[in-house]
Amino acid sequence: MKKFLVAAMLLMTMIFAGCGGSDSAGGDKKLSVMLGSNVVSLDSAQATDVASFEVIADCIDGLMQLDADGKAIPAIAESYDVSADGKTYTFHLRDAKWANGDDVTAEDFVFAWRRHCQKAEEYSYIMGNTVACVKNADAVTKGADPKTLGVSAPDPKTFVVELDAPVSFFPSLMAFPTFYPINEKFYSSLAEGSYGTSPETFLSNGAFMLASYVPGAANIQLKKNDSYWNAAKVSLNDWQYQVVSSSDNALTSFKNGTLNVVNIGGNQVAHVNQDAELSKNLKTFSSGILSYLSFNQDAKNHHAGALSNVNLRLAISNAIDRESLVDNFVMNGAKATYTAIPLDFAPNAKTGKFFSEDQKQFADVVSFNVTKAQEYLSKAKSELGKDSFELNLIFSNDGDANTKIVQAIKSQVEENLPGVMIKLQPMPKAEYLSNVTSNNYDLALTDWKPDYNDPMTFLTLWTTTGCEIAEHWSNADYDKIISDCSTGSLAEDYDARWSALYDAEKILLDNAVIAPLYTGVSAVLISPNVEGIEYQAAGVNRSFKNVTIK
Repeated sequence: MKKFLVAAMLLMTMIFAGCGGSDSAGGDKKLSVMLGSNVVSLDSAQATDVASFEVIADCIDGLMQLDADGKAIPAIAESYDVSADGKTYTFHLRDAKWANGDDVTAEDFVFAWRRHCQKAEEYSYIMGNTVACVKNADAVTKGADPKTLGVSAPDPKTFVVELDAPVSFFPSLMAFPTFYPINEKFYSSLAEGSYGTSPETFLSNGAFMLASYVPGAANIQLKKNDSYWNAAKVSLNDWQYQVVSSSDNALTSFKNGTLNVVNIGGNQVAHVNQDAELSKNLKTFSSGILSYLSFNQDAKNHHAGALSNVNLRLAISNAIDRESLVDNFVMNGAKATYTAIPLDFAPNAKTGKFFSEDQKQFADVVSFNVTKAQEYLSKAKSELGKDSFELNLIFSNDGDANTKIVQAIKSQVEENLPGVMIKLQPMPKAEYLSNVTSNNYDLALTDWKPDYNDPMTFLTLWTTTGCEIAEHWSNADYDKIISDCSTGSLAEDYDARWSALYDAEKILLDNAVIAPLYTGVSAVLISPNVEGIEYQAAGVNRSFKNVTIK
């Protein structure tokens, strides 16, 4: 699959809710929501970031949606049937309207899914055989006739999806914006490339619709969609997003009532906890986000040739004190993580245990152990015939937290690994993304939020064909395990599949393809007059459909 890392990068910014905090704001039901980064695209085939996915989900309903507990429940699909072999889903659509009065039909899904396979770049993989397993999706992505995609509309209210293999989390995937419908008649009436660039070129069937939007703007105005099938349950009327990338500014805005719900960083959490009244408004939510270092192993690029040496990568990974990182620099409740799957994520359906409950299972290759790190470094120097290494570490500086984190990583690595020098390269989000997509980096501070509640949402990132932002690593054994767990011999054997995913993770970490750092949490200040924001660890970050302002 194409590298999901693009979206993950954007999660390094703060993307959490805010609402108008003054009494007047509460009184007129006006909500003002904080975004930590600009929306990249409102085209579901082009969007790669959490901010974009969130706004799309505000305005468009898919077949399913997630409830407050992360369970897939009906949205546009009133119900669905699954064949005995788990390979055919038949969705029965409810009566629903687009904001222009058109009926939402099964053909809207057929059109959007075919278009996605043709137009998507970083997310082209998601319909294919490493995730959704939609029949012929991989072939259509590579240029086959889109009519061969395993989707059909026998009638306007029936949408049928054929899969190459059973996918246990398929209903939950249907809540992700990649699988949302697009009104073909509306889309075809627009100028090429204009879809989703303004309220006039973006059609809603969801709870809200755009009132004011310009690409790159720091403010997005939304309003209730009276044509929404469940409009009677939506309390919010006019509301807005405001881009605020600084935790200090966010806290100030909360205090003065400009914003009522804001995400804050570690320094601000410490400040809030010293204030008895303010701390009553502090809440934390599991984010599902894994923060990690990406190693570019492309020998032709910059100094990355050195990073093709596994011992140098292992040296760096074992030279980082993750506990110190979260306690002294992240400081918002994040948890040091020594696995490629985040903590408190992907519970086993039979035992209920989270996939990464055992944080010591890979301690021989992922730990904080200076002696071991220096042994790895000594091997790397001998194998590469070099005594020193200067590596660039790029990161998005759209949020203020990242700077402190990379400074700490630089300090730890340089102190614990004599001869290794880290050059920090901060850059705006757009420039950062351009560099990582063109493999123009040595090290990159990376975040990844899962699309769905299964370890595969992470492990598919590092297959040979899955890396749009490649670490330039390939392993046939790893690829085979992922393939077997997706559509092969293990796809229908739950226990064997679960065990095999650990085997894949071991290969990944033994080779130090990444250096896991920590599992993130959302530290959020919420005014007591705001209720009903639903946060999700997987998929779209949060939902405002059920928000009320007292």
